[in-house]
Amino acid sequence: MAGSAKKTVVAVCRILVGMLFIFSSFTKGVDPLGTKYKMLDYFAAYGIEWLNDAALVLAVVMILAEFIVGICLITNVLPRLATLGATLLMLFFTATTFFDAMYDLVPDCGCFGTAIKLTNWQTFWKNIVIDAVLLPVVINNKSLKNKRLTLGVQWVLALAFMSAFVCFEVYNIRHLPVVDFTDWKVGTKLTPNGYNAGRIFVTYENNETGETQEFESPNYPWNDSVWMSQWTFVSQRSEGGSNTLGFAILDAEGEDMTHILYDSENLYVFVAPYPEEMTERDFENCIKMTEVAYNQGFDYIWLTAASPEYVEKLNDEYLIFNDVYYGDELELKTMVRSNPGLMLFDDGVIKKKWSKIDFPLVK
Repeated sequence: MAGSAKKTVVAVCRILVGMLFIFSSFTKGVDPLGTKYKMLDYFAAYGIEWLNDAALVLAVVMILAEFIVGICLITNVLPRLATLGATLLMLFFTATTFFDAMYDLVPDCGCFGTAIKLTNWQTFWKNIVIDAVLLPVVINNKSLKNKRLTLGVQWVLALAFMSAFVCFEVYNIRHLPVVDFTDWKVGTKLTPNGYNAGRIFVTYENNETGETQEFESPNYPWNDSVWMSQWTFVSQRSEGGSNTLGFAILDAEGEDMTHILYDSENLYVFVAPYPEEMTERDFENCIKMTEVAYNQGFDYIWLTAASPEYVEKLNDEYLIFNDVYYGDELELKTMVRSNPGLMLFDDGVIKKKWSKIDFPLVK
């Protein structure tokens, strides 16, 4: 291959790999909490839950690494270092997705956040294609140079790219994703299609033995306080329903109440998967928000994955947990990336969403 042709091939491959890394990092960087939750799944699958507390930091760093590698490859800034970074990342991603595909450890690796969902085998073969495109760049790594910019200027640009993207990630963590790729985005019309809840199944885990049991709701001992103190809610699923959400909310007795999201006008929905992690300031803002709802003539409900007993204790203290419903933890974390978060429904349409620091407290 002639020298100019080889340079062209390497440049094209370098830019293609860079574009893929930037796209991947953007779809995850717009929603770092989603990547954190996916990391928690991996930690559980590999038995390294001791890393759970560092999941968010690791998610931010990993996404940042993808972005900085991608932007440097495209702009030809520190190209040899960027190629080394791309090689190390692809070795890690390819190995991880191979084991995913072989043993189905974690469904959907989340490599493109919630924007694009792939099967484990599709993800693995996608990585193989990227490896093939990256190979010419790796082989010709020594020839990669930026003759227009000095090394010092390249480092300044790389640090500027890094700083800007970190700010982008932090904004999306503190507020909500600037682009919402989930099924719960603002403007979505939840259509029940002749709503039929079907059969709802709930799974609980024994706190001492780790044993799990699945029950068809409401036929489980939810009203047995002794039993409930020994078991923890794990998940729920539905069968045979026409609810397009594939998701149901239950009252404390286990009755399906998902129709509330379709039938109510001007309904504020507080979403708190983990109310035990809420701060005193969070509760204060929620109390203020219920006052705003009252002044506007709007109703409000709570959705949580906590136990009814814990919610009763909270209501004894804060007096705002009256209409509370229970849902699958994973779905609640998808509805709004904040704990607590706030959503406004109107006849099944998601009108607005807020993170806990953005509640519309002006009356």
